[in-house]
Amino acid sequence: MKFNWKCKSALYIGRFQPFHEGHKKMFLKGLKEYGQVSILVMDSQGINKKNPYSFTYVKKKINDSLKKYKNNYIIIKVPVVGSVIYGRKVGYKIKKIKLSKKIENISATKIRNKKN
Repeated sequence: MKFNWKCKSALYIGRFQPFHEGHKKMFLKGLKEYGQVSILVMDSQGINKKNPYSFTYVKKKINDSLKKYKNNYIIIKVPVVGSVIYGRKVGYKIKKIKLSKKIENISATKIRNKKN
C-alpha cells in the first residue's frame, strides 16, 4: 500500500532532535489507529542548543528508523510551530497519546548529550 493523500492519517508534529524510540512508539500508535501517519518536522535547527540537527538529518534518521513502514508515512518540513489552532467541527480530533512511563521519560536532551 502506498501513502494515500485522500485517506485520513494521524498528524504527528515534532522537532525530533533526534528521532528516538519514544517518537517511534508514538508513530506506531498513530499508524495502528489510521494506517498512515503524516510526520511534520519543524525546521528548528539552530534556534537554540536543543536543536542542533538539520531537517535533512532528521528526515534521514526517521526514514532509517521507520524503513519497515516506508509506504505508511510521509515527512513534511514545516516552520517552527508555536501553537496548533483549529475551528469548530473541523472533522478531526486532537488526541493526546499516553505511552508507558519508561517511554515518556526518554529525553532527546540526554541523547544529544551522550553524543558529545
